[in-house]
Amino acid sequence: MRLLGIVLVVFGIVALVYGGIGYNKKTTLLDVGGIKATATEHKQLPIAPIVGVIAIIGGVALMMASKRGA
Repeated sequence: MRLLGIVLVVFGIVALVYGGIGYNKKTTLLDVGGIKATATEHKQLPIAPIVGVIAIIGGVALMMASKRGA
């Protein structure tokens, strides 16, 4: 449980700092014969700050609970 708590805290911090997950999407614009034109779009999947805060609180709670049980 302690490892899950650490993972949640790290995820929460990353979610608060970056505000989302960025990724690239490659699309084909033109495909005629041997000619192929593509475009790369940078998109971002936003993560609400409340999700980061909840992840940090949950991670800390899991780490505290595993410390009490030991």
